[in-house]
Amino acid sequence: MSSPEAQIPLCDLRIQYQNLKTEIDEAISRVLASGMFILGPDVSLLEKEIADYCGVGYGIGCSSGTDALLLALQTLEIGPGDEVIMPAFSFYATAEPVCLLGATPVFVDILPDTFNLDPDQIAGKINGRTKAIIPVHLFGQCADMEPIWRLAEKHHLAIIEDAAQAIGADYQGKRAGSLGAMGCFSFYPTKNLGAYGDGGMVVTNDPEWAQALACLRIHGATKKYYHEKLGRNARLDTLQAAILRVKLPHLETWIQARQQAAIRYDQLFNDFGLKGFLHTPVIKDQRRHVFHQYVIRVPSDLRDGLVQHLKSHQIGCEVYYPVPLHLQKCLAYLGYRAGDFPVAEAASRSVLALPMFAELTEEQQFRVVECVAEFAAANARLAA
Repeated sequence: MSSPEAQIPLCDLRIQYQNLKTEIDEAISRVLASGMFILGPDVSLLEKEIADYCGVGYGIGCSSGTDALLLALQTLEIGPGDEVIMPAFSFYATAEPVCLLGATPVFVDILPDTFNLDPDQIAGKINGRTKAIIPVHLFGQCADMEPIWRLAEKHHLAIIEDAAQAIGADYQGKRAGSLGAMGCFSFYPTKNLGAYGDGGMVVTNDPEWAQALACLRIHGATKKYYHEKLGRNARLDTLQAAILRVKLPHLETWIQARQQAAIRYDQLFNDFGLKGFLHTPVIKDQRRHVFHQYVIRVPSDLRDGLVQHLKSHQIGCEVYYPVPLHLQKCLAYLGYRAGDFPVAEAASRSVLALPMFAELTEEQQFRVVECVAEFAAANARLAA
C-alpha cells in the first residue's frame, strides 16, 4: 500500500467546528457578553430541547456523564449496603459512581455480538440488596431492554440508562434516555453531540426526581446558602450549553452520516474479502445504531499488531476497552478474578474501533480498509 498523503484521525473535531464556526462563535460571544456563565438561560433551554428530543419530561444539565450517573444514583438514595447490576465491559465511569457512593457494583457478562449486557445473566445476580440495574448502550446501540424491563418490574428495581454513547439511538421506537427511570448522557467533545469541554445531562419523566437532581447538582441547595442535602458541585457551564444548542439541530444529519459510513465500511470489508478475518458491528432488530464508534473484532493474537500497523500508516484507532471492569486494579477489592466473565474478557482482547465521524470520506474509509487488508494478507489469516 502506498504511503498516505494525510493522517486519518479516529475522530476529527476540526471539520465540524469549521462547518459551524459562525454560529458557534456567535453563541460563545453572546454568553461572554451576558456575563452569565453558570446555569444561564442556555442551560435551561438546552435541558428542554434535549428532553424533547429524547421524548421525556425533564432534563437536568450537569458537569459530565460521570456526574450524571452519580446524581441519578444519589437521587435514588443508593449507598452503602446497596448493589447495582451492570455489564463487566464498559468505560470505568459506569462503575465508579456506584463505588464512590459506597454501594457495590455487581457485574454480569455481555453478549458477544453487541457488547451489551446479557439480560439472561441478570436474574441470578438479584438479591435483597439489589437496588438498580445500569444497562450500558455501548458504542451507540441500545441494550436489549425488554427482558430488563420485566426483571426490574418483578423485583421493583430502578433502571438507570448509561446512554453516554447513545444519544439518538432507538429501541422499539423509543429514544435512549426514555427507556428507564433516568437516562444519563455525556457531552464529552468526541461524543455524537459533543461540547468543547466536559458536560452531561440526566433525563427523566419524574418531576420529583428532576427536582432532586437539580438540587443535588448545586451542593444540595434549593435556595442559595440553604443546603437540604449533601450534594456536589456538578453544574453545566452556560458556554457549553450554548455550544450544544448550536449543534443539536444538526445531530440527526450527523447520525445519518455515521450510519452511511458504517454501511460503507461493511461493504468495503466484504469487497476486500475480509469477513473471514474480522467481524463487523451487528445491528439488532428494532434498534437504531448511531455509531458513536465503529468497532470490529479481530483475532486476539493479531489485534495489537493491527493497531500498530494502522498507526504506522497514520490511521487512528483505539481499543475500547483493554481491561474489563472486574479486572481493574482499583476494583480488586470486589474479589473478581480472570475467567469470571469470559465474553467480556474475550472482547477486551479482540475489539478495535476504527475512524468514525460524520465527515469521514469514502476515500478515507477505502484507505482504512485497504490498510487492514494489507495486514491480514501479511499474516495469512484470511479464511479460505
